[in-house]
Amino acid sequence: MKLVYKKAKKKNIKKPLRYLGLGLSLSGLVLGLYVLFPLLSWEIYLKPAFANQSFASPIPKTTIITKEYITSLLQNTKNTLSGVDTTNLRNWFPATYKEIQITTQLSSYTLSIPKLYIENAVVSTTDTDVGEHLVHFPGTALPPNKGTAAIFGHSTLPQLYNPKNYKTIFANLHTLKIGDSLVVRVDNTAYLYKIFNISIVDPEDTSYLTQDYSDSYITIITCTPPGTIWKRLILKTRLEKI
Repeated sequence: MKLVYKKAKKKNIKKPLRYLGLGLSLSGLVLGLYVLFPLLSWEIYLKPAFANQSFASPIPKTTIITKEYITSLLQNTKNTLSGVDTTNLRNWFPATYKEIQITTQLSSYTLSIPKLYIENAVVSTTDTDVGEHLVHFPGTALPPNKGTAAIFGHSTLPQLYNPKNYKTIFANLHTLKIGDSLVVRVDNTAYLYKIFNISIVDPEDTSYLTQDYSDSYITIITCTPPGTIWKRLILKTRLEKI
Protein backbone atom coordinates (compact mmCIF):
# COMPACT_ATOMS: atom_id res chain seq x y z
CA MET A 1 0.00 0.00 0.00
CA LYS A 2 1.27 3.44 -0.92
CA LEU A 3 0.74 6.19 1.63
CA VAL A 4 0.41 9.78 0.48
CA TYR A 5 1.08 12.61 2.90
CA LYS A 6 -0.83 15.81 2.39
CA LYS A 7 0.25 18.96 4.14
CA ALA A 8 -2.59 20.47 6.09
CA LYS A 9 -3.56 23.92 4.87
CA LYS A 10 -3.09 26.67 7.39
CA LYS A 11 -6.01 28.93 7.91
CA ASN A 12 -5.36 32.34 6.45
CA ILE A 13 -6.34 34.80 9.19
CA LYS A 14 -4.97 37.83 7.39
CA LYS A 15 -8.10 38.30 5.30
CA PRO A 16 -10.56 38.34 8.26
CA LEU A 17 -8.23 40.68 10.11
CA ARG A 18 -8.21 43.03 7.14
CA TYR A 19 -12.02 43.05 7.05
CA LEU A 20 -12.13 43.63 10.80
CA GLY A 21 -9.70 46.53 10.50
CA LEU A 22 -11.71 48.02 7.65
CA GLY A 23 -14.94 47.67 9.65
CA LEU A 24 -13.42 49.35 12.69
CA SER A 25 -12.06 52.18 10.52
CA LEU A 26 -15.45 52.77 8.88
CA SER A 27 -17.17 52.66 12.28
CA GLY A 28 -14.74 55.23 13.63
CA LEU A 29 -15.27 57.46 10.58
CA VAL A 30 -19.06 57.26 10.91
CA LEU A 31 -18.91 58.01 14.64
CA GLY A 32 -16.55 60.93 14.04
CA LEU A 33 -18.84 62.42 11.40
CA TYR A 34 -21.83 61.90 13.69
CA VAL A 35 -20.13 63.74 16.54
CA LEU A 36 -19.02 66.58 14.26
CA PHE A 37 -22.34 66.78 12.39
CA PRO A 38 -23.52 69.88 14.34
CA LEU A 39 -20.47 71.80 13.10
CA LEU A 40 -20.98 70.52 9.55
CA SER A 41 -24.65 71.51 9.71
CA TRP A 42 -23.62 74.95 10.98
CA GLU A 43 -21.30 75.45 8.00
CA ILE A 44 -23.81 74.13 5.46
CA TYR A 45 -27.01 75.81 6.67
CA LEU A 46 -26.49 78.51 9.26
CA LYS A 47 -23.31 80.29 8.18
CA PRO A 48 -24.60 81.13 4.67
CA ALA A 49 -28.01 82.16 6.03
CA PHE A 50 -26.54 84.61 8.54
CA ALA A 51 -23.67 85.92 6.41
CA ASN A 52 -25.44 89.13 5.42
CA GLN A 53 -27.42 90.02 8.51
CA SER A 54 -26.92 91.20 12.05
CA PHE A 55 -26.82 88.08 14.17
CA ALA A 56 -25.74 87.23 17.70
CA SER A 57 -24.04 83.84 17.95
CA PRO A 58 -21.86 82.06 20.52
CA ILE A 59 -19.98 80.35 17.66
CA PRO A 60 -17.33 82.63 16.08
CA LYS A 61 -17.01 82.99 12.32
CA THR A 62 -13.77 81.01 12.52
CA THR A 63 -14.65 78.09 14.74
CA ILE A 64 -11.80 76.91 16.95
CA ILE A 65 -12.13 73.34 18.19
CA THR A 66 -11.50 73.61 21.92
CA LYS A 67 -11.92 71.14 24.75
CA GLU A 68 -15.22 72.82 25.63
CA TYR A 69 -16.55 72.42 22.07
CA ILE A 70 -15.56 68.75 21.93
CA THR A 71 -17.26 68.17 25.29
CA SER A 72 -20.37 69.96 24.03
CA LEU A 73 -20.42 67.94 20.80
CA LEU A 74 -20.02 64.66 22.68
CA GLN A 75 -22.85 65.64 25.04
CA ASN A 76 -25.02 66.42 22.02
CA THR A 77 -24.27 62.96 20.59
CA LYS A 78 -25.04 61.32 23.94
CA ASN A 79 -28.38 63.16 24.16
CA THR A 80 -29.25 62.18 20.59
CA LEU A 81 -28.46 58.50 21.18
CA SER A 82 -30.12 58.36 24.61
CA GLY A 83 -33.57 57.81 23.15
CA VAL A 84 -35.08 60.82 24.96
CA ASP A 85 -38.40 61.80 23.41
CA THR A 86 -37.70 65.32 22.13
CA THR A 87 -41.28 65.71 20.89
CA ASN A 88 -42.22 66.20 24.55
CA LEU A 89 -41.24 69.69 25.64
CA ARG A 90 -41.04 68.47 29.24
CA ASN A 91 -37.82 66.70 28.25
CA TRP A 92 -36.33 70.02 27.09
CA PHE A 93 -36.72 71.57 30.55
CA PRO A 94 -37.45 68.74 33.03
CA ALA A 95 -36.40 70.71 36.11
CA THR A 96 -38.40 73.77 35.09
CA TYR A 97 -41.55 71.83 34.28
CA LYS A 98 -41.58 70.26 37.72
CA GLU A 99 -42.34 73.70 39.11
CA ILE A 100 -44.83 74.88 36.49
CA GLN A 101 -48.49 73.97 36.38
CA ILE A 102 -50.34 74.59 33.11
CA THR A 103 -53.33 76.77 33.89
CA THR A 104 -54.93 78.97 31.24
CA GLN A 105 -58.38 79.80 29.92
CA LEU A 106 -57.08 79.97 26.33
CA SER A 107 -56.47 76.44 25.05
CA SER A 108 -54.79 77.48 21.79
CA TYR A 109 -54.12 80.18 19.21
CA THR A 110 -52.50 80.10 15.77
CA LEU A 111 -49.21 81.24 14.26
CA SER A 112 -48.51 82.10 10.62
CA ILE A 113 -45.12 82.89 9.08
CA PRO A 114 -45.75 83.98 5.47
CA LYS A 115 -42.11 83.74 4.36
CA LEU A 116 -41.99 80.05 5.36
CA TYR A 117 -45.51 79.26 4.06
CA ILE A 118 -46.63 78.39 7.57
CA GLU A 119 -50.34 79.15 7.81
CA ASN A 120 -52.42 79.01 10.99
CA ALA A 121 -50.22 76.51 12.81
CA VAL A 122 -51.84 75.59 16.13
CA VAL A 123 -50.07 76.75 19.30
CA SER A 124 -51.28 74.71 22.26
CA THR A 125 -51.29 76.13 25.78
CA THR A 126 -52.52 72.91 27.40
CA ASP A 127 -49.95 70.20 26.58
CA THR A 128 -46.31 69.77 25.58
CA ASP A 129 -46.26 67.58 22.45
CA VAL A 130 -44.28 69.52 19.81
CA GLY A 131 -44.79 66.61 17.43
CA GLU A 132 -48.51 67.40 17.21
CA HIS A 133 -48.51 71.23 17.34
CA LEU A 134 -46.46 74.19 18.49
CA VAL A 135 -46.26 74.67 22.26
CA HIS A 136 -46.77 77.85 24.28
CA PHE A 137 -44.50 77.69 27.32
CA PRO A 138 -46.69 77.85 30.47
CA GLY A 139 -46.22 80.88 32.66
CA THR A 140 -45.25 83.17 29.78
CA ALA A 141 -47.57 85.94 28.59
CA LEU A 142 -50.35 85.22 26.11
CA PRO A 143 -50.42 87.41 22.99
CA PRO A 144 -51.31 90.20 22.50
CA ASN A 145 -50.90 90.98 26.22
CA LYS A 146 -47.79 92.77 27.42
CA GLY A 147 -45.02 90.34 28.30
CA THR A 148 -43.10 87.67 26.37
CA ALA A 149 -44.89 84.66 24.89
CA ALA A 150 -42.51 81.73 24.29
CA ILE A 151 -43.42 79.37 21.44
CA PHE A 152 -41.50 76.10 20.90
CA GLY A 153 -41.47 73.97 17.78
CA HIS A 154 -39.59 71.07 16.18
CA SER A 155 -36.92 71.36 13.51
CA THR A 156 -35.02 68.90 11.33
CA LEU A 157 -32.95 68.91 8.16
CA PRO A 158 -34.23 71.52 5.67
CA GLN A 159 -34.57 68.83 2.98
CA LEU A 160 -37.42 67.34 5.01
CA TYR A 161 -39.23 70.65 5.52
CA ASN A 162 -43.01 70.54 5.38
CA PRO A 163 -44.87 73.59 6.78
CA LYS A 164 -47.87 71.39 7.61
CA ASN A 165 -45.85 68.79 9.54
CA TYR A 166 -45.16 69.83 13.15
CA LYS A 167 -42.10 67.57 13.30
CA THR A 168 -40.45 69.61 10.53
CA ILE A 169 -42.26 72.95 10.80
CA PHE A 170 -39.28 75.02 11.98
CA ALA A 171 -36.63 73.34 9.77
CA ASN A 172 -36.20 76.58 7.78
CA LEU A 173 -36.54 78.99 10.69
CA HIS A 174 -32.86 79.91 10.30
CA THR A 175 -33.64 81.54 6.92
CA LEU A 176 -35.70 84.30 8.54
CA LYS A 177 -34.15 87.75 8.96
CA ILE A 178 -34.61 90.75 11.18
CA GLY A 179 -37.66 92.64 9.93
CA ASP A 180 -39.53 89.53 8.76
CA SER A 181 -43.05 89.21 10.10
CA LEU A 182 -45.31 86.64 11.69
CA VAL A 183 -49.00 86.73 12.53
CA VAL A 184 -50.79 85.28 15.54
CA ARG A 185 -54.54 84.92 15.62
CA VAL A 186 -56.26 84.93 19.00
CA ASP A 187 -60.05 84.67 19.21
CA ASN A 188 -60.38 85.47 15.48
CA THR A 189 -58.29 88.63 15.78
CA ALA A 190 -54.95 88.82 13.93
CA TYR A 191 -51.85 90.51 15.38
CA LEU A 192 -48.69 91.33 13.42
CA TYR A 193 -45.25 90.85 15.00
CA LYS A 194 -41.83 91.58 13.49
CA ILE A 195 -38.43 90.01 14.25
CA PHE A 196 -35.97 92.40 15.92
CA ASN A 197 -33.36 90.00 17.31
CA ILE A 198 -31.91 86.59 16.38
CA SER A 199 -29.52 84.59 18.54
CA ILE A 200 -28.25 81.10 19.35
CA VAL A 201 -27.85 79.89 22.93
CA ASP A 202 -26.88 76.74 24.77
CA PRO A 203 -29.78 74.41 25.72
CA GLU A 204 -29.22 75.18 29.41
CA ASP A 205 -29.75 78.91 28.80
CA THR A 206 -33.39 79.80 29.45
CA SER A 207 -32.96 83.57 29.77
CA TYR A 208 -35.29 84.04 26.79
CA LEU A 209 -38.18 83.02 29.07
CA THR A 210 -37.68 86.19 31.13
CA GLN A 211 -40.72 88.42 30.95
CA ASP A 212 -40.46 91.95 29.52
CA TYR A 213 -43.67 93.90 30.18
CA SER A 214 -42.65 97.04 28.29
CA ASP A 215 -44.52 95.74 25.21
CA SER A 216 -46.04 92.59 23.69
CA TYR A 217 -43.34 90.17 22.53
CA ILE A 218 -43.24 86.68 21.05
CA THR A 219 -40.09 84.53 21.21
CA ILE A 220 -39.79 81.56 18.86
CA ILE A 221 -37.50 78.71 19.97
CA THR A 222 -36.28 75.60 18.15
CA CYS A 223 -33.24 73.31 18.03
CA THR A 224 -30.25 74.22 15.86
CA PRO A 225 -28.14 73.62 13.78
CA PRO A 226 -30.71 71.87 11.57
CA GLY A 227 -30.89 68.15 12.26
CA THR A 228 -29.34 68.43 15.73
CA ILE A 229 -30.33 69.26 19.32
CA TRP A 230 -26.98 70.93 20.05
CA LYS A 231 -28.12 74.56 20.47
CA ARG A 232 -31.30 76.66 20.52
CA LEU A 233 -32.23 79.19 17.83
CA ILE A 234 -34.04 82.18 19.34
CA LEU A 235 -36.13 84.66 17.32
CA LYS A 236 -37.52 87.63 19.24
CA THR A 237 -40.44 89.57 17.82
CA ARG A 238 -42.39 92.68 18.85
CA LEU A 239 -46.05 93.61 18.24
CA GLU A 240 -46.44 96.12 15.44
CA LYS A 241 -48.68 99.07 16.23
CA ILE A 242 -51.36 99.62 13.59
